[in-house]
Parts: sequence; structure tokens; C-alpha cells
Amino acid sequence: MDAGTGWDESYITLSVLNDHEELAFDLFSDMVMHSSFAPAEVERKRKQTLSGLEVVRDDPDYVADAVLRRLAFLGTAYGHPEDGTIASLRRMTQENLLAFYNDCYQPSNAVLAIVGDIETSRAFERAEKRFGAWANRATPLPPAVSPAVASHRIFAIDKPDAVQTEIRIGNLGAPRKSPDYLALRVADQILGGPSENKLFKALRSHQGLTYEASSELLSYQTAGVWVAKTFTRTPETMKSVHLALEQIKQMHEHPVTPQELETAQGYLIGHLALDFETSEGVASQTLELLVYNLPLDYWNRFPENIRALTAEEVWNAARQRLAPGNSFIVLVGDLSGFEKDLKKLGPVQFIPLAEVDFGSQTLVPSGGRAQKRK
Repeated sequence: MDAGTGWDESYITLSVLNDHEELAFDLFSDMVMHSSFAPAEVERKRKQTLSGLEVVRDDPDYVADAVLRRLAFLGTAYGHPEDGTIASLRRMTQENLLAFYNDCYQPSNAVLAIVGDIETSRAFERAEKRFGAWANRATPLPPAVSPAVASHRIFAIDKPDAVQTEIRIGNLGAPRKSPDYLALRVADQILGGPSENKLFKALRSHQGLTYEASSELLSYQTAGVWVAKTFTRTPETMKSVHLALEQIKQMHEHPVTPQELETAQGYLIGHLALDFETSEGVASQTLELLVYNLPLDYWNRFPENIRALTAEEVWNAARQRLAPGNSFIVLVGDLSGFEKDLKKLGPVQFIPLAEVDFGSQTLVPSGGRAQKRK
């Protein structure tokens, strides 16, 4: 059994042997419909999460990702750290959880996926028997909010004892249901995916500046961001930033080649089978269709839709999103090693690591003020 949450959904999963099927439905429906959030369990989880946040609070990789999200999704729920903030967790109560549960957990806002050696009629019978009494509540879900525009595009988080710098460069992405999503998936493979990619070649293979350079397309119900990420030694920070920006610029200015297109398409199509190897994988991919309101034959048609994309379509989608001059840049490291050259990129907002506040729109505590260096 597992339970967790993503950016657009939360979930409970339960896997059992076939002869425990009836017990599984009993347990599963009870958890979904009668969650009580016992105070002792809430407190245990709250302390565990707080302890984890205290540790990662000093981790440049975590901080760089969280700051980039804050900038890209400013003013929306997507901009919050996934596990909350230390301040918000300290305020968390059983009443808060019950209120959220009562607002959001109801049958009109839920999907049940059943995968295994079970006849459809019996699956419906079990579901109706266990979930039939689950009633909707009238509370409407809050409307979606579009991201706001951050006042600065370069943020430097100072960690004086760091020997490496975490680098994030963000550009406009797309919601999951965007018509350009598949073209952007292919473009992302070319820029920084697990197959051959521009960022890895430039920073690792040709210059030896890092062990890893990649990009990631984060697409949710109402917003998305395209992130390039790497890390390097402090003295090589600006060289790495310029090289990464150059690859983004080339992706914007130069057409996708037939070889790049073929390699990216082959990876995405070949990797698809791995997502359907297990019953859990099948259920997960099916739920993704429903969460993002995609056609039920989406995965059946995925290979042909990827193959049908042309190099021009992929390039056009990338050009619309990649704007090297407007990228969000986040650096977490020893600022003294590259501060002078960083200022040449434009206005920089500088924040000491100890003062970063992920609960604030400006990333600094209420009443505080980040330093600006031009």
C-alpha cells in the first residue's frame, strides 16, 4: 500500500494477490472514505517532514530546484515546495488536513483504476458495493491561477562554503494538454534528454565541466516550465552558464536535424513500453489520461503521433518557448567566486542561503530585503 501526492493529484494505491481481492476493496474504500488523520499520526509525519526539510534546507540541489519553481510558477500552488515549508509545517494541524480532505476528496473529483485478473462486471460490482455510499459535497474546487511575472530573472543564492555551483535555467513551458506538448517532449530530448543531447555534449563531453547536464519539461494542468540543469566547480560557473545559454540559443535559432529528430523519437517510443510493464504502471498511465483529460487512446496512438512529428514542428514549438534573453537563471553556490562576471548578465537578486524563505513571494522573509547588484 502506498499513498502520496503530485502537483495535480493525490493518490492511494493497493496491490494484493488475487485471493485477497475482497479484503483489498474493503480496506481501500475505508481509507478513501473515512480518513480520520489521527493526531498522533499527523504529529509523527509532521516531525519527520520537518526533520527532512531541515536537512535539505542546506542542499544546493534542492534549493536551486525550489527557487526555480518559485520563479516559474509565481503566485500559483505549483510554486510552493513539494513538502511545504518549515513555517507552514509548524502550523499544520489535524483540522487543516480534515478541512482539505472534506473540500477535495469526493467522488466527483476522484478516479478509481482497477488492473489485474478481474472481470469488468465483477470490478464494477465491487466498486459500487464499497463506494456507493460515498456522497459528493457542494464545496467547489478553487479556480486555477496563472503564474505571475517575477521582477528579476537572475537569482544568486550565496552558500560561502560550497565548492560547486548548482545551475538552473528556466524557460516558458506548456500545460500537459497543450497541442505542442509532444513536439516539446521531442525538443526536450534533443536539448537535454537521456539520449544524445546538446547540453551534455557541450558541458561534459567537450569541456569536462560537469558529470551531468540535462533538461526537463515540467507540464501540469494549467502551467509548465522547461528547465535546463547542471552543476560545476565554482571557478567554472560562468563558463558553464554561458555554454548552457548558448545551447538554448542554438536550439532557438537553428533547425532540428533529421538525425536529432530520429534519435529523440526512437528514445521516446522505445521507453514507452517500460511504463506499462506492471499492473501498477498500467494504472498510473491510465490515471494520467483522466487527470489531464486526455483521449483514452492516447497511449495507443503515442508512437504514431511521435513518429508523425516533423523537424520543423519540433523546432517551431521550441522556438516559441526558448527565449535565451528572458530565461530565469538560478545559481546556488559560493558567490564570491563568480559574482563579478555574473553581474554582466544583467540585474541580479542576491540572497544568502540562510535567509531564503520559500513561503514568501519574494523569497525573503516578510520585512526583509534581498540585495540587488547591477
